[in-house]
Parts: sequence; C-alpha cells; structure tokens
Amino acid sequence: MVSLVVLVGVLVAADFGLAAYAEHTVSQKAREQLKLTDDPSVTIHGFPFTTQAVSGDYSHISLSASGVPIQDLKDVAVNAELNDVTAPLSDLLNGNTDAIKIGKLQAQVTIKASDIARIDPLTKIEDLRIEPSSVEYVQTGQEAADSDSTATNSEDQDKSKAGIRVSGNVQIAGQKIEIFCFAMIELHGTSIDIVPQRLQYGNDKETTVVPQAVQKALLPNFKASIDTGSLPFEVTPTAVQVNSGSVTIKGEAQDVAFSGASSGR
Repeated sequence: MVSLVVLVGVLVAADFGLAAYAEHTVSQKAREQLKLTDDPSVTIHGFPFTTQAVSGDYSHISLSASGVPIQDLKDVAVNAELNDVTAPLSDLLNGNTDAIKIGKLQAQVTIKASDIARIDPLTKIEDLRIEPSSVEYVQTGQEAADSDSTATNSEDQDKSKAGIRVSGNVQIAGQKIEIFCFAMIELHGTSIDIVPQRLQYGNDKETTVVPQAVQKALLPNFKASIDTGSLPFEVTPTAVQVNSGSVTIKGEAQDVAFSGASSGR
C-alpha cells in the first residue's frame, strides 16, 4: 500500500514537472514575440497534463502579461484565454512553438490612464484621470430613471462604445482649474476614439456646467484617437470597456497560430 502511494506521488510530481516545463517554454516564446522584459504568466489547465501532452490537444491555456509595448503605448496589459489548442509534444520539448495552433481565443488589452495621457492633445491636461460613466449621463447629464431596466438590457447595448469621464487640470485665463469631461469612447477597427460631449466643473454628484464659450474652446483638448495597432494573436476587437483608471479592449479570434502573438509596432 505504501509503495502504491509512493508511486502515485512520483507520477503526480512528474506530471506537474512536465506541465511546468511546457508552461515555461510557452512563456519564453511569448516573451520574445511580445518584446517583454519579463516572462508572462502561462497556465495549462487540466489534469493530468501528460494525457493532454501525449495527444497534443489542450482544452484551455491562459496567458497574461503586463508592460506590453503596442504602437505608442508602453505599458499595456494583455490577458488571453486559449481554447482547443493543438501543440505536438515533441515541438514543445524542443522549444518549437511554431506548430501551436489555437482553435478559439478570447483576449483583452488594457490601456492605463498614464499611457492615454501621452496621446495628443490629452497631453495638455495635467493629472489626467479616467472613470466610467453611463451613456445616459454622458448624453443628457441625467442618469436613467430605471437603473434596474438598464442593467437588465445591458446585453442588448452596443459594446463597441461606452461612456467615459476624463478629468484633470487645465489652464483657464491663467488659472489652473479642474475640469470633468463626459465623453463617448468608441471602437473603430483597431483604434479607440474619445468623443467629448460636454464639460463640467465638478463630478457627476456636484456639478456646474461650463459656459458654452468655454466649452467650445476646451472640448478639442479632450478629443483623441488611440491607435492600438495590430493586436496580439490577430484578435478582432469587438468591445470596449471603461474601468477606473484604464480602458479595456476585448476581442476574439479563431484558428490562429501562436506565432501571431506578436503585437503591432
């Protein structure tokens, strides 16, 4: 009985060891292709790993990386879920990831406010901050009367655009004043456009509408287009989401090669 327990322990340890080696191999290749300074996190799901390795078919692999440079952006976070992956064991053991094929992939790219602040003309805004806002508030200055109904119908909303609140300090008549800009952020291909609608002094709880003449002069400072280039894994962007301090682009792809992990420059 003791010998059986020891044997099972050895087999389990060997399985985890082989899985760790495969994850390390994929991580190193992803690091090269994404031009990273550190290895990204790679997890091959499912147990036992050996069964998947022998067949060369993996149901689910997760990959996450930070500090990915894409076009003019320097600190992008990438998270990807790879499903129905084909990877011959001999290639993995030899460090060859060219033959890895991904049946279905879901990925998201998160751009921090610090990166967005480097996009012209947003460079004119000091201490730029980003927060989500409802589409209703951006367009009308009023929240929807029935918030429960809005939440229920969220699946029917156009996920290629979202409300955003961009705030920061600007110079007005020689004085530094905090301005809140309520805008739409819209996904167009591989770029996201910030389209300002109106300006306020103060946030959405205590507001004073900026005079029309001042709005006309300042609104262009909040209009920007962010080119994300060719996203990793040849992902087609399908949705944009505003978070506190960042913007996330989500997308999907099918039947792609792992070699397509490299991002556009």
